Amino acid sequence: MTDAAVSHTPVETHAKGLQWRILIGFVAGLVAGLLVYTFAAGAPWVTSVVTYVTGPIGQVFLRLLFMLVLPLLFSALVIGIAEMGEIRALRRVGLATLAYTIVVSGIAVALSLLLVNVLRPGAGVDREAAQALLAQGGKAASGIVAASRDAKSGVEAVLSLVPTNVVTAMSQNDILAVMFFALFFGIGILLVQSPKTEVLKDSIEGIFEVAMKLIGIVIQLAPFAIFCFMFNLAAQFGWDLLFKLAAYVGVVLLALGLQMFGVFSLLLKFVAKKSPLAFFRQTREASVMAFSTASSNATLPTSLRIAEEELKLPAKVARFVLTIGATANQNGTAMFEGVTVLFLAQFFGVDLNLGQQVFVMLVCILAGVGTAGVPAGSLPVIALILAEVGVPPEGIGLILGVDRFLDMCRTTLNVVGDLVAATVISAVSRED
Repeated sequence: MTDAAVSHTPVETHAKGLQWRILIGFVAGLVAGLLVYTFAAGAPWVTSVVTYVTGPIGQVFLRLLFMLVLPLLFSALVIGIAEMGEIRALRRVGLATLAYTIVVSGIAVALSLLLVNVLRPGAGVDREAAQALLAQGGKAASGIVAASRDAKSGVEAVLSLVPTNVVTAMSQNDILAVMFFALFFGIGILLVQSPKTEVLKDSIEGIFEVAMKLIGIVIQLAPFAIFCFMFNLAAQFGWDLLFKLAAYVGVVLLALGLQMFGVFSLLLKFVAKKSPLAFFRQTREASVMAFSTASSNATLPTSLRIAEEELKLPAKVARFVLTIGATANQNGTAMFEGVTVLFLAQFFGVDLNLGQQVFVMLVCILAGVGTAGVPAGSLPVIALILAEVGVPPEGIGLILGVDRFLDMCRTTLNVVGDLVAATVISAVSRED
């Protein structure tokens, strides 16, 4: 084997260095936060640090990423479609992505509902601790419930996918509407094969390259931002809230773990013909980024780079599947919503029959497609489902204390699930 075969490129070395810095920031923030919680819990200076130092640093990092995600998402999706070469290829990949999303999301939600029915975490909750948590989260819960009332549903939700003004949709951060426009625009470029559309396609690809470069610069701040995220979580909550809701947290983590290491491993091994261990090793940077930011959209640039550099997937398939998947293939979100609704139903003594549980399952699958890929994006959807099945929506205040941690976990599953989808669909496309 030659030296060239074993040497690492500067890009690979740089990416691995960033991985280690992110891990160091994650561990340092967690340890520092737990030390503060142990020895200075409730101290005024802790609130000041979180409010004026670590909180703003983390928010600036997320805002920089969100500022660049829309142009990245638009350009990646347009180019991914335009590079299909013909409508037949787009139809094949698009239908494969749709079928994969529905089937795997259905498996995820069915698995989560089965676990909640068997283990019944809501039946053994400490009522006094729950009332304290409900009072503590009451104000935030009321805002979430109000947001759920404003959420579009039914025909209105379907119509909102088609923007009347794409600029307005971008300004309102309506990702699904922007994705619909990008999908439509990419099909237009695919249909009009001319020298002028080639120039247009090159220009949009230039936007993609610029967005990726700028996000690469922003990502260098990730270790500091992740330190701040973990410090805030540990310094304010410690492990107290996790202990109070241990059964609920345990069921959520068990469901996510079975999907991650069970269902995904089977898909990789038998459909994509890829070693699950190699896959999880190659995607660990995206997992850490997703866990720390709790945002599929903020992790999208990292996922795109890993798909092409580490997994060696075809660029056109990876861009299409990952940009669609950042919003439309959220297994972790669907599972979390299912577990939370049934947990709160058990806690409040609301007996959901089989028909109501099937309704919850269907709504969770659809919500996994339409939930915003940002921190806490699923909470208004949960409040909406609770109201539909007769559970007090204000009960969502019970889980607010642990939601940040669980949001980080389910986002990790969402992002890994997108990369699994891209790997599986790339393998199927190659076979075709």
